[in-house]
Amino acid sequence: MSKYIKIVEQTPPLSNAQKFVRFWNRALKGELFVGLWLVFKEFCKAQIHTVQYPLEKLPLSPRYRAVHELKRLLESGNERCIGCGLCEKICVANCIRMETGYGEDKRKKVFEYSINFGRCIYCGLCAEVCPELAIVHSKRYENASEQRASFALKEDMLTPIDKVLSGNDCEFDGVGSVSIDADERIKATPLKYLESSNAESTESQEITQKGEVNA
Repeated sequence: MSKYIKIVEQTPPLSNAQKFVRFWNRALKGELFVGLWLVFKEFCKAQIHTVQYPLEKLPLSPRYRAVHELKRLLESGNERCIGCGLCEKICVANCIRMETGYGEDKRKKVFEYSINFGRCIYCGLCAEVCPELAIVHSKRYENASEQRASFALKEDMLTPIDKVLSGNDCEFDGVGSVSIDADERIKATPLKYLESSNAESTESQEITQKGEVNA
């Protein structure tokens, strides 16, 4: 039967100088003085790198998920949301609520749309699942509130119609955003085709009336 043999290594006692060197190598390693020298060098340059918030703000990443925003159609300025309810169903925080119904034109409309930002975790699933790119994450991240429950209603998140029609609507690469070549791939609505057909019919009527007058 083999036996375990305990080997005791006897190390010689360290002197005070050796203990100081060991403490230097384990604790400091010279990195502390490197950091202090860097701070002192930047301090002597007198260059201010502090951002003067709120007058100055750092640029945000294109994929930064900030406060939600409801978009409008680029063509007509109408609301993109069709009230499908996918964002409400996929929300893991259960903070999205919407009320839909049929308007006077017998079309489905969204009457109420609210998000509880006190529960929202800004995961971006609602923007990814939206088939109409109606809800996106804007660049507004200042949403501090005195109350824990901070609700945002549809009127607060919906993009102003004047901003869309003037071409100042912010579109950026990110979750739920419009692609770069969206203008080339965008399709006209059925009402647009109806307007073109009406314009052609009016032109033909004007030509026939001019012919009758000349005759």
